[in-house]
Amino acid sequence: MDEHGIALQNSGAILARLPELLLPWFARNARELPWRLDREPYHVWLSEIMLQQTRVEAVKGYYSRFLSALPTVKDLADAAPDALHKLWEGLGYYSRVRNLQAAAKVIMERHGGVFPRTHAEVRALPGIGPYTAGAICSICFDFPTPAVDGNVLRVITRLLAWDACVDRDGTKKAVHDALASVYPPEAGTFTQSLMELGATVCVPNGAPNCDACPLRAICRACASGEQTRYPVRQKKKERRIEDRTVFVLRCGSDEAVRKRPRRGLLADLWEYPNVSGTLDPAAAIEQAQAWGCEPGELQMQLDRVHIFTHVQWNLRCYYITCRGKPACFTWASPEQMDNEIALPTAFRMFLQETR
Repeated sequence: MDEHGIALQNSGAILARLPELLLPWFARNARELPWRLDREPYHVWLSEIMLQQTRVEAVKGYYSRFLSALPTVKDLADAAPDALHKLWEGLGYYSRVRNLQAAAKVIMERHGGVFPRTHAEVRALPGIGPYTAGAICSICFDFPTPAVDGNVLRVITRLLAWDACVDRDGTKKAVHDALASVYPPEAGTFTQSLMELGATVCVPNGAPNCDACPLRAICRACASGEQTRYPVRQKKKERRIEDRTVFVLRCGSDEAVRKRPRRGLLADLWEYPNVSGTLDPAAAIEQAQAWGCEPGELQMQLDRVHIFTHVQWNLRCYYITCRGKPACFTWASPEQMDNEIALPTAFRMFLQETR
């Protein structure tokens, strides 16, 4: 047994008390969320994918709209990619929705349209890692399969005053195995209670609300007053900085857009035309002319910053009226921009500036 396992084994008595303390607390304090209305695997799976890197309040509307448009796994599998991206527009991390559709196709082709009911089969679906597989199998089927995410790691490391780095796979596996050994028959409720505690009480980026915590009496970090010392994380790498010039090119009421490459950042999504570097107004007009847009008036200039996980884009956007519609772009009407063209936030914010 490695150092992680030994540390958690020595804390077994504390972990064993989690179900008796968390289940009654969750029954009284659980938030009413649309994906908690049932245990349909498709619904739970969709919500867990949407909630990755995204706030609960932001997800609620997307979740309802997505299920309204694609109520079944078959609908998801059959959806046109552009329609799928439009439903996801603004949520970011678009590989998530592409993996959702890839997994839906596997469910249709290999499982007869029925969501698989074993942990191994769920884990094998595209885009489903250990956390999501654990969440689906515990919440939907009451399997003792922990879902160890940042919330759960924060709760456990504070509870045990444990300084293992939570960014290491060994730490996550040790927590997973230790929790699996104390899972109660109400596995799904227990999984959600741990998530809920981390999301609403034992919160990140500041002091937890220990006065409202059902684990306060057994929490080592609380007892020592060192709650904010945990979790221990690796130092983040500095983001790469990139300067880009974006063009909102308008001919009549239509705007120029184009598809991004099939691989890389924002793969296969629509974008406004853009180039590397920060162009001055004269150079921007020259670029529009080189594209064959027959530029006229430069109407407006906006400077914005968009931050991805590892990259920061410093964006300068020029709004230019044009007389030509070169075939290198797709010229979309306002209705198409609103209903068909899925622009990621890095570009959509320039559309919204004029709406």
